[in-house]
Amino acid sequence: MNNSLEIRWHGRGGQGAKTAALLLAEVAFKTGKNAQGFPEYGPERMGAPITAYDRISDEPIRVHSNIYEPQFVVVVDETLLDIVDVTAGLREDGAILINTSKSKEEILPSLKGYEGKVYTIDAGQIAMDALGKNFPNTPMLAAIVKVTGVIDDEVFLNEMEGSFKHKFAKKPEVIQGNMDALRTALREVR
Repeated sequence: MNNSLEIRWHGRGGQGAKTAALLLAEVAFKTGKNAQGFPEYGPERMGAPITAYDRISDEPIRVHSNIYEPQFVVVVDETLLDIVDVTAGLREDGAILINTSKSKEEILPSLKGYEGKVYTIDAGQIAMDALGKNFPNTPMLAAIVKVTGVIDDEVFLNEMEGSFKHKFAKKPEVIQGNMDALRTALREVR
């Protein structure tokens, strides 16, 4: 599949990795792209490792399987670096994005010799500052949009605001915090 992007998400049940993957697919679709966003189900429970995927393309997507050689990997919980081989199949012309307060140099030993690009962001702190709770999925969603360039930042923000207004229609007070988390993440991914 030409002109396509494949992303694998690693998180823990309850952190919102699945939700972020589904939101990315939804926003990509709304901007005219073909998209798939789906989790890999197993015996997930709160705190257990989970995997989710995104496929985004300018062309029709005819593949309906897990993603084994992603261009990008998103790690929502850095404690998974020592438990799950998050770099398995990760293409070196892509990148890995990790939620951590550590520097890239501190993280590299946990990446099993991966030599591609490594991006970090302290999504937990961004979420705490913007939302008052550690919901890292919102900043991680913005960070992967920035790293991949799959959607223009302003288009992404506009689409997400519309999505949040719909999703949080009965809790409008959380919309601004989520929008602040997105904007901060777009600036702070490194």
